[in-house]
Amino acid sequence: MRIGIVVDSTCDLPAEFYSQHDIRVMPISIRLGDELLVDERDEKATRRFYAEQLDTKGIDSESIPYTSEQVQAVFLDRLVLDFDLVFCITVSSKRSQVFDNASRASFAILKQYRKAREAAEVSGPFSMRVIDSKTIFAGSGVLVAEAARLIAQGMHPNEVRLNLDNMIPEICGFMVPADLGYVRARGFKKGERKSFSDTLRGAALAVGSALSLHPIIKIYRGEEDPATVNMSYEKSVRRMLEHVTAQIKAGKVTSGSVCLSYAGDPSAVPDMAGFRELDAVAQEAGLDLHLSTMSATGAVNVGAGCLFVAYAGEPGEL
Repeated sequence: MRIGIVVDSTCDLPAEFYSQHDIRVMPISIRLGDELLVDERDEKATRRFYAEQLDTKGIDSESIPYTSEQVQAVFLDRLVLDFDLVFCITVSSKRSQVFDNASRASFAILKQYRKAREAAEVSGPFSMRVIDSKTIFAGSGVLVAEAARLIAQGMHPNEVRLNLDNMIPEICGFMVPADLGYVRARGFKKGERKSFSDTLRGAALAVGSALSLHPIIKIYRGEEDPATVNMSYEKSVRRMLEHVTAQIKAGKVTSGSVCLSYAGDPSAVPDMAGFRELDAVAQEAGLDLHLSTMSATGAVNVGAGCLFVAYAGEPGEL
């Protein structure tokens, strides 16, 4: 059986991981003033976004997830031919309509795939499973990395799904925004599902009005809250990475990987205080450490310079 994985573009994993496991991407469009950026994790377009568009247009941007009709077209055009079963793993349904749109599309896809496969002389049935990761960014990356690992091991699809379902409530993420002023300015857009930036805006206000404060935001089981606060971005990053390192040492990490994403050039991350020890401890524990560029869709919500780290296990207390 040919098993594939499809994600939306907010899932943060390295480009080489996407290529190695033939992971397909459902794009999300971002309206930046009079420009429309199609976020499909294209490295060149993402670099241009960070260099030329985020600072000047990100605050007023609007993300536009694929409609159910567009999801159908993606599947019926290629995916039902390339795979016999697809796990479609999406960003949290609390933060985006991607899961709802993919779920609606799945019914039509399962009714129509036979014609496409017959025309291409592909035999056998096709099926798909739409999974709400109930997390975001590098957190989704943890779940997708686990799915890829289990599929590569030849695990039965039902067992893969069971393992993913068990992991979802255990995924915890921590992030440090570099610019609370940007987060606050993003504000709330009427008519949208409650945005992650709006949640962060409330969290930023909860820790005080001084923009010099830098909270570590915990993302766990659908909630986002300030876990602790420091007087500088660097101190918060170091404390966050040291905390994850301590969780690994204590045997509190149950996933096979730890994922990090950075809203900017990820080559800057290894020089951040706490990263090299995290990397060494992860390797010693047999964990894969995946460092990637945060998607453009993620970055418009949290601003340039935000660092996000996620794993499955116990969140612990900072």
